[in-house]
Amino acid sequence: MLRPTELGQPAPGAECADAIGKILDGVFGTLQLWRVAVEDGLAAGVDVDQLAFGLVEPVLAQSHPLLIGAGFIAAQGVVSEKSGLHFAWWLGPLTDNPMLGTTSVPTRLDLPSREYADYLRDFRGLEWYRVPEATGARHITGPYVDHLCTLDYLLTITAPVVSGGAMVGVVGADVQVLRLEHEVLPLLREVGEPAALVSRSGRVVISTMPSLQVGSLASAAGGAASLTWFDCPGSTLAVVVEARQ
Repeated sequence: MLRPTELGQPAPGAECADAIGKILDGVFGTLQLWRVAVEDGLAAGVDVDQLAFGLVEPVLAQSHPLLIGAGFIAAQGVVSEKSGLHFAWWLGPLTDNPMLGTTSVPTRLDLPSREYADYLRDFRGLEWYRVPEATGARHITGPYVDHLCTLDYLLTITAPVVSGGAMVGVVGADVQVLRLEHEVLPLLREVGEPAALVSRSGRVVISTMPSLQVGSLASAAGGAASLTWFDCPGSTLAVVVEARQ
């Protein structure tokens, strides 16, 4: 759980958190459009694969996309398929990916080639699916290393797709931390003090603070008591700033 934001602190940390919240709000807005389109498409009986590709391809194919993967993942039985699983999910163009090499256009996730992954057994217990199902709200999972596709450090943002009052899947987007870093690092540096972007659990996403390495836990770091937390509006992320001595 995040520590309460300390009101009345110097503005730079709060301003940084607000700016990062606006970046994330752009992703949330895109997911909301996809969510409505998929719900309408399922109700109309359209081909969900064509629909999902038409939604995500323009975003993934941008010259400098923030997202590295996106699509729709259906609950079991919603889309007729022998295995019951249905991933309408695409990866954006990749450079020197250890698993997929270099690609120049969005490519669909090849699920049968990932037989080793938990996803083929039961994804309902995984955070990116379980939390939207339990809360009915959008959710940020991570940061974590994606061992299924990109082999990179990611945030996965998902929102529930609902039909007849029940969740029938999620629309989602993978944000590559390396790409997010290009936008967030200048904001953290403008704070003027060592600062970091962290998750709800305190896991460090991006940092300018020598004592908080990416992937470590802010709550476990020495001197964590001297950190001031600023929530990023509309998300579960926060900016932590090392307090002046």
